[in-house]
Amino acid sequence: MKTTMFMKPGQVQIEDIDKPTIQAPDDVIIHVVRTCVCGSDLWAYRGLEDKAAHSENSGHEAIGIVEEVGSDITTVQPGDFVIAPFTHGCGHCAACRAGFEGDCQNHTDNFSNGVQAEYIRFQHGEWALVKIPGQPQDYSEAMLKSLLTLADVMATGYHAARVANVSAGDTVVVVGDGAVGLCGVIAAQMRGAKRIIAMSRHEDRQKLATEFGATDIIAERGDEAVAKVMALTNNAGADAVLECVGTEQSNDTAMKVARPGAIVGRVGLPHEPKMDMSESFYSNTIIAGGPASVTTYDKQVLLKAVLDGDIHPGKVFTKSFKLDEIDDAYQAMTKREAIKSLIVVD
Repeated sequence: MKTTMFMKPGQVQIEDIDKPTIQAPDDVIIHVVRTCVCGSDLWAYRGLEDKAAHSENSGHEAIGIVEEVGSDITTVQPGDFVIAPFTHGCGHCAACRAGFEGDCQNHTDNFSNGVQAEYIRFQHGEWALVKIPGQPQDYSEAMLKSLLTLADVMATGYHAARVANVSAGDTVVVVGDGAVGLCGVIAAQMRGAKRIIAMSRHEDRQKLATEFGATDIIAERGDEAVAKVMALTNNAGADAVLECVGTEQSNDTAMKVARPGAIVGRVGLPHEPKMDMSESFYSNTIIAGGPASVTTYDKQVLLKAVLDGDIHPGKVFTKSFKLDEIDDAYQAMTKREAIKSLIVVD
């Protein structure tokens, strides 16, 4: 089968490897239908974090067809169309029961890798996989794109809004205009925010943020951005902040635009070496966040919202590629020619 290999910064390529097999009773083999490139995949691709040469790709988002199941699997069967979340919660530990399966206490191997491929071995599939009614051919390409976002970015944007306790009537600031930030705008609107301030310097992302529900756009960065938020909020600051990048600057901005007592929902993978907590102490700022509760949100609210046509997060996919064109897909995102690259696997 074909899979993507990370060769070195600035290069991934397709190689032929053996098709995965069942290795544990709770394994599920999935034939991938759609996958994609995540913003977090670009850290190593851009040479901003260490990754071994000629190693497994970091892709972790897929929808596909179940091909084979282990002996312990009762919730899905061959032929089922499923969302393969990037988290693999057990569903019954204290963390999963509380709705934080991104920190499942029973599975140390809780995150997907190697998903930019024709087939994947999905570990711990009994509870984590989410069944989609019907088959891929029953859906439009636009709907398939939206279903794919439920493997990560839509659920991650929703996680930021949930842990920030976005509520009806709130003023929310979304820091970051990648796919997660844009999905955070959707999530803030779903949860009843009255004003959604999106931080974006790119016209295509600004337009999509507005379509998704943003009421204001701020193109500035750093202290200028903070001043703009304060001007828009009568110097009060935001009731909730969604930090969807993970850099030192984005976290600093998120902390500074929050009103006293607000919650900052952090879902950007942290890349800052440290965070000074003294400022948040004196402002009573609450800091929350981490890996998203993908399965929980999909099963409770997001899959229905997509199927009912209430939300259209698949619009974050602005370019499509075949699996053989995987390096082009990475390049498109690196060069900001695509917000998020879709990979079609047939």
